[in-house]
Amino acid sequence: MTVPVIIADDHPFILSGVESVLGNSRFKVMATATDGQQALDAIAAHDPAIAILDVRMPVLGGVAVLQALREAGDRRVVVLLTADIEDRQLITALDAGVDGIVFKEGGEDRLIECLETVHAGERYIPGAILAHADKVRRTVDADPFRQLTAREAELVWMLGQGLKNREIAERFDLSEGAIKFAFHAIYRKLGVSTRTELAMMVQRRGFA
Repeated sequence: MTVPVIIADDHPFILSGVESVLGNSRFKVMATATDGQQALDAIAAHDPAIAILDVRMPVLGGVAVLQALREAGDRRVVVLLTADIEDRQLITALDAGVDGIVFKEGGEDRLIECLETVHAGERYIPGAILAHADKVRRTVDADPFRQLTAREAELVWMLGQGLKNREIAERFDLSEGAIKFAFHAIYRKLGVSTRTELAMMVQRRGFA
């Protein structure tokens, strides 16, 4: 029985490599994407059982796509394929319920094993990664802004300077909708619900 998947990676070489690895397996590639928004569109169009996402992509990275799916109530299997992953990205991905993490180096030997594992309903995350995540969680102190990625911290700083979403979008050459989505991910991390609450938090803690 074939299992439909989509692959998202902004490097054509990686895309073709993953397709080649899956070529003789039961995992059928329904579509490929080169950025996070394309990945969301491909998921909506093809309804794959598994989404294989690069962590770093234009527009939205793989972790942001994972968050978008979960926030929409979509529990489909998501596997992150990455060269490396920042601590904050790792914690966010685990909290969002990522099903598998495969590193690109040597990934051709592990990808099929990962897909078989996650399709069977189990997580495929190396023990060393989980141990590292536990260590990171223990080192995060009372400063909630330490949870933010560098890009998210920059967005919060701009908000603290009084910039509107439209102005921030222009600086990043992104749509206003993409900026709103990014702020919603920040709200979730920091435990706030609105832009006003975030602005007050920034003011109280002197982040800006």
